[in-house]
Amino acid sequence: MKLRSVLTALALVLGALFAPGFGVLSTAGEAHAATKISHATATSMFRQVGITWSSSGGCSDRYNSTCTSFEQLNLATAQGAQTLKGASGCALNITGGTEAGHASGTYSHWNGYKLDFGKATCVTNYVKNTFTYIGLRGDGAPQWKSASGNVYADEGNHWDVTYYNCGGC
Repeated sequence: MKLRSVLTALALVLGALFAPGFGVLSTAGEAHAATKISHATATSMFRQVGITWSSSGGCSDRYNSTCTSFEQLNLATAQGAQTLKGASGCALNITGGTEAGHASGTYSHWNGYKLDFGKATCVTNYVKNTFTYIGLRGDGAPQWKSASGNVYADEGNHWDVTYYNCGGC
């Protein structure tokens, strides 16, 4: 019984260290947290590839749920959006970033792992024809998974994308 407890604990630790988005192990074996970027850095990255963004409040305050903020966005998330733009060739408009008002959790908007994209035929066709359907999320949203492991959830009027990595940047 003691061996089972040790193996279970080891499996949990290894699972956490190798979980998508947690980071990577260095040669010394320690995990590295995601690199955070500023709103200005993210908007510059998006402008470089022609990604637009909008907010219902016309603002970028992270603490206001009617704004669209990229403050504390993970670098890999911004790079993942750039990868999607380049691979799909679609117009992308981000409607949700790291601002308050989204569901909580480790891989959440607030923690820099998610972006919302406005629904457009080009993006929808690209996701559904390129990625693998993986079933319904707990809230009923259908999901597709990219080859790199990022998850695209169809929330009706927008795509909710969880970036565990940059998508092959």
